[in-house]
Amino acid sequence: MTSPLDPAALSDIHVAAVALIRDRRVLMVTARGRDVFFMPGGKIDPGETVRDAAAREAREEVSIELPTSALSELFVVTTQAHGEPEGRLVRMHVFGVDAAVAASVSPEPSAEVSALHWVTAAAVDRCPPAGADVLQRLAALGLID
Repeated sequence: MTSPLDPAALSDIHVAAVALIRDRRVLMVTARGRDVFFMPGGKIDPGETVRDAAAREAREEVSIELPTSALSELFVVTTQAHGEPEGRLVRMHVFGVDAAVAASVSPEPSAEVSALHWVTAAAVDRCPPAGADVLQRLAALGLID
C-alpha cells in the first residue's frame, strides 16, 4: 500500500514566461503531441536569473532574440502545476516585452513547438491553470481582449 503524497513535501516548479503582445493578442504555443496552449517559457536553470530564463525560453521555443532590457516582469502566477500531483504548484514569472521590440520580432515554432497562436482571453478554456490565469490577468490589465 502506498500513502498519498504530502503536498508540503512537493517542491514548487519555478518557471519564466514571455507575454509577447500584438494587436491586443498574446502569443501562445502548442507543444508537439499536445493540444493545450502554453505561454512560451520554461524552467529556470540553476544560477540563471528569472529574466535571463525568460529570454532563453523565448529563443528556444519561438526562435526570437529578446534583450533582457526589453523584458519587464508583469506578475507571478502561482497555481496547481499541469500534469503534476495535486498540491504541486507552478510559480510562473510572466514578463512583458517592450512594444517596439515585440513589433520587430518574427516568432517561429522551434523543434519542441508545433504551432503558434495569437489569442485573446477567450482561449482560456484551451489552457492549463497557469495559462488560464495569465490570460485573465492580461485581460484585467487591459493588455489583451
